[in-house]
Amino acid sequence: MHRLFGTDGVRGKAGEYPLDPPTVRRLGAALAIAQRRAGAPVRFLSGRDTRESGAWIERELAAGMRSEGASLTTAGVMPTPAIAYLTPRKGYTAGVVISASHNPFQDNGIKVFSGAGEKFSEALEGQVEAIVADRSWHVREGDPASIEEIDYRAEYTQHLRSILTGVEGLRGMRVALDCGNGATTAIAPSLFRELGFEAECIGCEPDGRNINLNCGSTAPQRLSALVVSGGYDIGIAYDGDGDRAIFVDERGRIVDGDAVMLMCAKRMKREGRLDGNAVVATVMSNIGLEKALRDEGITMFRCAVGDKYVMEEMLARKLSLGGEQSGHVIFSEYLFTGDGLATSLHVLRTIGATGRRLSDLASDLTSYPQVLVNVPVKRKVDLSTVSTVAAVMSDVEARLAGNGRLLVRYSGTEPLLRVMIEGRDQTEIAKWADEIATVVRQHL
Repeated sequence: MHRLFGTDGVRGKAGEYPLDPPTVRRLGAALAIAQRRAGAPVRFLSGRDTRESGAWIERELAAGMRSEGASLTTAGVMPTPAIAYLTPRKGYTAGVVISASHNPFQDNGIKVFSGAGEKFSEALEGQVEAIVADRSWHVREGDPASIEEIDYRAEYTQHLRSILTGVEGLRGMRVALDCGNGATTAIAPSLFRELGFEAECIGCEPDGRNINLNCGSTAPQRLSALVVSGGYDIGIAYDGDGDRAIFVDERGRIVDGDAVMLMCAKRMKREGRLDGNAVVATVMSNIGLEKALRDEGITMFRCAVGDKYVMEEMLARKLSLGGEQSGHVIFSEYLFTGDGLATSLHVLRTIGATGRRLSDLASDLTSYPQVLVNVPVKRKVDLSTVSTVAAVMSDVEARLAGNGRLLVRYSGTEPLLRVMIEGRDQTEIAKWADEIATVVRQHL
């Protein structure tokens, strides 16, 4: 059976399989079948980012759902976490987001949230894929009808506002925003101004094709220049669907998810809100984060790359904070998925509570130098079975002696072996990475 779902929903080029109209409509019907309950109406809530393909994908999904007796209501252009938040609170069976996050406009995707507001499990995704693959049933043809739209922005922003309850000293703070011409343009500028910030926004003029184009969380250089030239206290950049945030301090320096997790974990511990006295991060988070947390008496658990895996680990361990270096940060007290706007307000809450500037808070994290080498391979084999490769890896780990980290893993999408080393000396770890890469080239 062909896999439709990847690590973050169904992704592809809009108009091409699996995001061609017939497949999207069939997927909508399959989702309705999978969510069917005896006697209970099946109601989906959808939201989308600003890509020009979003509206027709939404209509095709709705047509498929209706063909199986379900309904779809759209919230229009909304950040991904808004749909995760609203789905259970408005009594929907499941939520659907049409977005390709930080990808260019030609791409799109479909993410699905359960009625509890959590991303679909792999078991549920497999069930939907099996229904799509079953050729014993057919989707009704015909033009997709119009979709009911409800404006839920007030409900979502009210939930966000609660993060700053009781925090003083922030009113009038000058904030520069970069919405990446994506989903947060519908909410962020007005939210920050209503909260009393002086807010300037770039990347707030979506035209269907300029989403993530030289702007947003993956290209914060323009925001950095604006913060410095305009004398802003902080800059915040969002990705296309608004589930991640990257920050810029008042000096124009980038502050990533590792630094955000450290400052928020320390503050949450002091406020008695850090459940389990631990944080979940992925294998890509810098060892400097692990050491800084340890110095504060906070444990760090690592998981695979992907906010879905962060969420699963947090749920299993009953923790309140987790995230990724890329800016996906989850505060389970508010929502079990990454939320760029919630992350922004948690950082501002920390600034207000401590009286420290962002540059000062971020300086608590000392990131170790990192080297990443991608080695093309002809075959992906268990490295422990290749004695020469295993030996050089073991030797490098011994040389790191607890003051660094070696991570060697295959790419999930390309014929590459990724060799990542963190350590105290850039020249030294670059030499060690090259040693591993050389042996891999000889044998794989």
